[in-house]
Amino acid sequence: MKLPLFPKPYADLVARLRVTCGFVLVAAFAWFSHPDARSLAGGLPVALLGLGLRGWAAGHLAKNQALATAGPYAYIRNPLYLGTMLVAAGLAIAARSLGLGGLFFVVFLCIYLPVMQLEEQHLRSLFPEYAAYAERVPALVPRMAGVRSAKPFQWSLYAKNREYQAAVGFVAGALFLVWKALR
Repeated sequence: MKLPLFPKPYADLVARLRVTCGFVLVAAFAWFSHPDARSLAGGLPVALLGLGLRGWAAGHLAKNQALATAGPYAYIRNPLYLGTMLVAAGLAIAARSLGLGGLFFVVFLCIYLPVMQLEEQHLRSLFPEYAAYAERVPALVPRMAGVRSAKPFQWSLYAKNREYQAAVGFVAGALFLVWKALR
């Protein structure tokens, strides 16, 4: 999958607005969620799968130092974003809100795709081998066969990339949904 091209000023703007949009999404999530036991049982495992993918990716990512091609990066160029999509989808399912799912999808299209494009441009400028990697490995839909790599998962990279913050955010969101379902 080739990423769509966005005008650079738009991509730069959305990169700066990404955090602000996150706060808006949290407020919408709190307001529009109506979880029940069934929605929690269906959605939280999907979100956990996404969180696991994000963690696996973070443990292989040495930002701006080396091109990540091991672990999930052997199957997909953007495992952190795919993981984020799975977390968002799982939380929307758990929240029992089709509107939240639609909102998350629109935010992904309008915010994350341009940011992915900026990151790809950055990686192409840093790593000459990125072009060949991008030819072999799809952007968002994982290929089924990866290339084996001797580079193992590193907890130090997981910590350095502060991926534990995503885990804390997930736990907070899950606890909020459980609390709301029990009310």
